[in-house]
Amino acid sequence: MHYRLAALIIALTLFGFISSAQQGPPSLADAKGSGITRQQADDILNELKAIRQLLEKQNRPAAQGQLPRPTEVPQTGKLRLEGGYSLGSSDAPVTIVEFTDYQCPFCRGFENTTFAEIRKKYVDTGKVRFVVRDFPLVEMHPEAMQAAEAAHCAGDQGQFWPMHDALFSDASKLGKNGLIDSAESLKLDIGVFRSCLERGKHKLEIQNDQQVASSLQINGTPSFLVGKTTGEEVSGAIIVGAQPFSVFEAKLREAATAP
Repeated sequence: MHYRLAALIIALTLFGFISSAQQGPPSLADAKGSGITRQQADDILNELKAIRQLLEKQNRPAAQGQLPRPTEVPQTGKLRLEGGYSLGSSDAPVTIVEFTDYQCPFCRGFENTTFAEIRKKYVDTGKVRFVVRDFPLVEMHPEAMQAAEAAHCAGDQGQFWPMHDALFSDASKLGKNGLIDSAESLKLDIGVFRSCLERGKHKLEIQNDQQVASSLQINGTPSFLVGKTTGEEVSGAIIVGAQPFSVFEAKLREAATAP
């Protein structure tokens, strides 16, 4: 699975970490100045290392003198609104589909900042439907697939969104024991929840989301399809990375006025 270098640069720029990554680990003062915690700073630097290793592995020439061919970030896309959990009115004229990874620090950053503004101004007012699809980057994030399954297992008991929020609130609790702790805090039936996880009940759904993302040439998280809703289909612009609210707002306005 390729991870676009452009997406990495966008995400790192948004969090103000390009310069600090070049100069070495950030100090606690740097972390506070950038509006994130030291743990978040460490998560982002670890993500950078993992992405660089993956890029080096995938971009290694197959033969001496053969250079890898760069890929382009997709601009637009279209998909049917099948699967995934959603917030907002199903009749909303505009839809945002997010492809996310619960172990991705940039996804966590989006959830804790930009998403709150989008939800307040657009989702809660009925203007936008927000849909979550899974895209665990398993080559870099070994706990991402099971975390996605845990969200779906909680969804079976009507607690998808509380589990979704819990997974993003504490990156240290994405292992099996942490997932069980989160399920207990949500007062889920633990026997049913454990069985769901152990059987991999929702793995095929998650893998289908991965295939959908790949069909859109999406290969990094978070990525979004923002567009006009027509029946059970949405078509519009693809946004790559944890972009600021202003970027989403511009695309939402474009989608709302699209013919």
